[in-house]
Order: sequence, then C-alpha cells, then structure tokens
Amino acid sequence: MSNESFVNIFMAVVLLGLFLLASLIVPNFFSTQNLVNLITKYWYLIILGIGVTFLLTTGHFDMSVGGIIAMTGVLSVYFCQSAVSPMPLSSGLDMPYGIAIVLSLLGAICIGAINAFFIAKLKVASIIITLGTMSFARGIAQIITLGAQRNTSLPPDFGVIGNMFVPGIGIKLSVLIMVAFVIIALIIEKKTVFGRRTYLIGANAEAARLSGVKVTKHVTALYLISAFLAGVTGLLLASEYRAGLSNRAMGFEFDALVITLLGGTSIAGGFGSVLGTVIGALIFAVVTTSATGLLFPPDLEFIIKGVVTFLAILAQRYALDRRKG
Repeated sequence: MSNESFVNIFMAVVLLGLFLLASLIVPNFFSTQNLVNLITKYWYLIILGIGVTFLLTTGHFDMSVGGIIAMTGVLSVYFCQSAVSPMPLSSGLDMPYGIAIVLSLLGAICIGAINAFFIAKLKVASIIITLGTMSFARGIAQIITLGAQRNTSLPPDFGVIGNMFVPGIGIKLSVLIMVAFVIIALIIEKKTVFGRRTYLIGANAEAARLSGVKVTKHVTALYLISAFLAGVTGLLLASEYRAGLSNRAMGFEFDALVITLLGGTSIAGGFGSVLGTVIGALIFAVVTTSATGLLFPPDLEFIIKGVVTFLAILAQRYALDRRKG
C-alpha cells in the first residue's frame, strides 16, 4: 500500500470517528438531512481545494483564490447590470449573462497568469505573490462595489445557475459541478502524464526538469487552472445570492488550504491527492457543524477548527512515521 493510500484510509477512519462522536454529543446530528448537508455544505471549498491540491503537491501555494472569487462575482454582476440606472451601484454594462460569464472568467485567469509569471518564470516565492494578488483582486472588487455590494438591476437569468436544483435528485447544480470537477481531477491525477508530472515536480523539480518535464509551463498551467476554478466558484456564489460582494470569500484561501492539509497533502510538495482533500472537507464540515450544533460562539469555532486541524496533521505525521519505523 502506498503512503498516499495509507493516509487516505487513516483520515477516513478519523472522519468516521469524529462523525460517531458528533452523533453522540450533538443533538439531531445523525439525521438524513444533516448527512446530506455535510456532503454538500462545502462544495465551494472542494472546488478550490482541487486547484490548491495540485499546486501544493508541486510545492507551491495559491492564497489568491478568495480574492479571485470576490472579483469574479463582482465583475459578473457589473457586466450584467442595466446601464440606465442613475444609482452608481445599480448601473453596469448591460451585457448578456453568457458574455459576462466569459469575461469574468478571463479576469480570473488573468490573476492566475500574473501568479504564474512571477512564480514559475521569475521564481518568486509563491506565498508572497499570491497574497499580493489576493489583495489586488479584492481591491478591484472593492473599487467596483465602492466597498459595498451590487445586487440590483440584474437580468432574471442571473440567479438561475446558482439556485438550480437537478431534477429527480434534489441537489443543487453547484454540487453537481463540484462532483464533475472532482471526477475530472481524479482522472487527471491517476491516469494521465500531467498528473504524474505534478508529483514528479513536487518530489524534485530539478530532477523533473532534467528528465524533460517543462516545469515552468506545467506550474503555469496549474495556476491558470486554480484561478479558473476560483472564478467558477465566484460565478456560482454570485448567482446563488444574486449579488456581488467585495468581502465575499474572506478566509476561503485558508479554509481551502486547511482541507487540503487535512487530506494529507504535504506542504513541502511531492505528496497529496484530490480524494484526500474531499475527505478533509468532510472532516471540516463535521467539526464546524458540530460546533454550531453545540451552540458554541463563532469566535470559539475558529479555535476549535485550528485545534482539530493541528491534531489531525500531527496524527497523520505520527501514523506515517510509525509506518516507516
């Protein structure tokens, strides 16, 4: 059994243990509706986590995803809003929704391209650059919304995608899109040369380069993919709430990193899996839902999430060391 499979099984056992514990101490936790909520609650973090997982496996961070979500959502609203309103926050460019989606995603990809240029080409530390582009993207959202939000003069079809339920199964289209992305990512990770090269770069970038892998192009592609996934998330959230907020997705970049680490991806690169990230998201959902069900104050929930993350990563490390020993 590979270390990756071992960690996935280990974290699945941790998830099961936390779920059973929560079922005992949290009122009404073990219910059909709550089980559905646990699986679907953090669809947006799982989409973000896919891009973060691939990048972290190569030894790179992407802390810009929260800013990209805010910027993309605000852009989509601004592009669609009617151009005749006298109010600044109600007046936009009056574009068709389809064109607004394309242009907003191009904006997200531009942020990914900036990340790629400085990190893959100029070799600047990824955490520094992506924190900078996070602020840059959110700043664009702040300017367009005047520090508030845009939620009026929108076409009727703007809120359709984010609130559509799949006929017959009663699950939001956003969740189905997340599942599709996960399946595609798993295929890329396990069955393609691109996935194998991702692991090789993370294990030893110089050895990968000497083996013929075009490391710069590969990392560039990963940053563009991560920005695209963040852009899709921003569009779906903006459609769901029919609003573009400059402060939307505050802290999502850290939550996406947390679920990726909970899933066993190494912060040093060379090791990780999308399946592990999904398990990490479910652990995250169990912990946050349990804290809410026990009526803990929101401030205390942050501490609980931090402690659980810390303990889970320590447990991973201990289990791997024991296995090697």
